[in-house]
Amino acid sequence: MALQYQRLESLSSDLQLESCSLDGILRQALKKMATPFIRRRISLEFDGTGATVLTDEKWLQFAVEQLLSNALKYTHPGGTVTIDLEPPKTLCIRDTGIGISPEDLPRIFDKGYTGYNGRSDKKASGIGLYLCRRICKNLGHTISANSSEDSGTVLRIHLEQKKLEVE
Repeated sequence: MALQYQRLESLSSDLQLESCSLDGILRQALKKMATPFIRRRISLEFDGTGATVLTDEKWLQFAVEQLLSNALKYTHPGGTVTIDLEPPKTLCIRDTGIGISPEDLPRIFDKGYTGYNGRSDKKASGIGLYLCRRICKNLGHTISANSSEDSGTVLRIHLEQKKLEVE
């Protein structure tokens, strides 16, 4: 993550926007995260999205891996992580974890912010979600979160692109 943080400043020169299979990106991320899912006995619900998105595959995959890592970190064994697509083209990563307190939620994407759960976990750096927001912004996507304590969290990456007008 430290390396990605360093590379973030020059991200614009490293972007390669192209039409990508969202399922391909998700399957690569899930393959990397398979061991933590198994080790923590957390179920995965994912049936595929069938979506194609204009993005940079490497950078979007990094953001998805970070979101999955957080979902795994804050979901108790026996819990579930669900990945699906909401219309028009919004990737949702839902978990049944401990949730985020209402007072922390507005700041979770701020650089260095760990919040109550991050301080009690003592492994949080406050950089992961900040990187996700910066990456999404550079890709033309947005990211948002909804959560309530003890009820889990939903992170959404809004992947729809604004239509370009020809002059």
